[in-house]
Amino acid sequence: MIKLTRINGVEFLINNDLINIIESIPETKVVLQNKEYYIVQESFDEIIDKIVEFNAKIIDKGAYLSEQKAILDKERMEE
Repeated sequence: MIKLTRINGVEFLINNDLINIIESIPETKVVLQNKEYYIVQESFDEIIDKIVEFNAKIIDKGAYLSEQKAILDKERMEE
């Protein structure tokens, strides 16, 4: 999930997997798959950066957990 800011200044979290379209009209409009939309303060590029950063965190955590599992498996094999 990423944090965005509505035009009125209220922050909220949104599941970035549900985003269907991001438009600059000149405000930024985020349209979800269910056709709901939000007008937000962040630019198109800022939203893309937030999505990329969020996905990178997930990949990093997955790699870390896989590494830890491999260490535990190795320790168990040595016992």
